[in-house]
Amino acid sequence: MNRTPVIVVGSGPTGLLLAGDLATAGVPVTVVERRPHRISNLSRAFVLHARTLEQLDARGLADGLEAVGQRLDRLRLFGSLTIGLEDLPSRFHHLLVLPQYEVEKALERRAVEAGVDFRYETGVTGLSQDENGVTVRVEGPDGVTESLRAEYVVGADGMRSTVRDAIGLPFPGHSVIRSVVLADVRLAEQPETLLTVNAVGDAFAFIAPFGDGYHRVIAWNRARDVADSEPLDLDEIKEVTRLALGRDFGMHDARWMSRFHSDERQAPAYRVGRVFLAGDAAHVHTPAGGQGMNTGLQDAANLSWKLAQVTGGHAGPDLLDSYQCERHPVGRAVLRSSGGIVRLAMARRPWELALRAALTTVLDHVGPARRRMLGQLTGIGYKYAAPRSAHPLTGTRVPDVALADGGRLHESLRGGRFVLITPAPSLDPGPRKDRLAVERWASGRRTTVLVRPDGYVGWAKEEATPADIEAALAGHVG
Repeated sequence: MNRTPVIVVGSGPTGLLLAGDLATAGVPVTVVERRPHRISNLSRAFVLHARTLEQLDARGLADGLEAVGQRLDRLRLFGSLTIGLEDLPSRFHHLLVLPQYEVEKALERRAVEAGVDFRYETGVTGLSQDENGVTVRVEGPDGVTESLRAEYVVGADGMRSTVRDAIGLPFPGHSVIRSVVLADVRLAEQPETLLTVNAVGDAFAFIAPFGDGYHRVIAWNRARDVADSEPLDLDEIKEVTRLALGRDFGMHDARWMSRFHSDERQAPAYRVGRVFLAGDAAHVHTPAGGQGMNTGLQDAANLSWKLAQVTGGHAGPDLLDSYQCERHPVGRAVLRSSGGIVRLAMARRPWELALRAALTTVLDHVGPARRRMLGQLTGIGYKYAAPRSAHPLTGTRVPDVALADGGRLHESLRGGRFVLITPAPSLDPGPRKDRLAVERWASGRRTTVLVRPDGYVGWAKEEATPADIEAALAGHVG
């Protein structure tokens, strides 16, 4: 039986980031993927938000993606509300528009370079676990079945997760909108804005560029509620687009068209024993706000360092319980926010229209409400729960602060390390040097902060003594 510390099922963005993190940290990991080895251009995600770009920057990938994507510094909601992103408290005070496959290519390169073992055209046929590990039964491309053994398994295998079914977890929820149409088309007329989106009456449409001469169109007509299997032609897509946007931009040469339905679902638990769920296997929601891929990547960033700590013997298994505690509430919040956006965008009842108008006024004129909304949408506003006696910074995201040596926090986080930022001369990390970087503030700040590998504060203290710091390092870094 083949044995490895961690098996990741699924090689989408979530699985690739997770596997790459583990391998970079020195943890052998196998990725099982039922599809052939190829990066599909049929993805639905087109936006990277600020917090995801920060995570990618901490892995040395953001600058490369910024070079191929297109920046968007303003958000448009409900047709009339435009919100600037220039004041986001992040190095990335914009959205990055680029197809999901560009993200997958960058993450796959990193995973391959780190030594991840990929098994393509290999499907999971069964899974069982005991107190010592997990056995995954798989069938390879030649039809031969075998058993793989791991300490832990992560299901990052999408909405129809085989892993989720194997551990007996339900996926409660419902369809929010049905018969959404997708198409990749060429346009005779270029839209005036990078992302074109609007809803009018019963119609909604979204247009985004691929960067290769094609545009992705996502559209929906409330009046045409048909099964996903119903035939689809370009004329229908043009018609819905004209209803929502006023014109179809001369769409032609569709290279792909499809129909799907959008669900809101969340697994009640992200962990059962030694098996975890991440990304769409754990939660799905409407595409409103472009939060799907971003939320999955944040799941992976949260779980990967914890698995590395536990499998490396640097932390006890109890650390893994915090994945559920920290990420499940975020998934629930994303379901609510994305669902709220799409419902308000498609409002038609008088009370719905009044609510949308009131919300638009508040967001347009009330700074704290606008910042809160942007913090949730971009991911930079989430804070993880902390013990009651902890320092107020515990659980908060740390911006890409400047360090005394002229570097940045995100650069110091690379390699999956903890970063201790102190006001005093740098301490010697000693035997922890492969997992801990010690830095000083570029400013005169007196707080000592231990930043987790995912960029959140694990511990902080004012005027910390060497004994305080050593106790914190022993408890968090091991």
